[in-house]
Amino acid sequence: QVQLVESGGGLVQPGGSLRLSCEASGSIFNFSTMGWYRQAPGKQRDMVVTQTRGGNTNYADSVKGRFTISRDNAKNTVYLQMNSLKAEDTAVYYCYGRWGIPYWGQGTQVTVSS
Repeated sequence: QVQLVESGGGLVQPGGSLRLSCEASGSIFNFSTMGWYRQAPGKQRDMVVTQTRGGNTNYADSVKGRFTISRDNAKNTVYLQMNSLKAEDTAVYYCYGRWGIPYWGQGTQVTVSS
């Protein structure tokens, strides 16, 4: 059973930073693509960033220069470093991995508010 487990969400003030983690139940080398999506209330789930096994990375325009994806292969973990957070970044953030079929984490809430 493949599982992706997110952590690291919370409440942060505008301009602040958070780092999300996504730990996979197995080696992340198994996934051809990993990344992060987010869903704000009343809106569809949108791509934040995806990264292929080969390192090709695609960021949404709204987060370019502020968010960074990284991975620790030894820990089977993918991270999302989020800096200069804005109120419009408020959403549930989902870890995504494709291993033949798409897999999703349970989501972690990020709230940006003063």
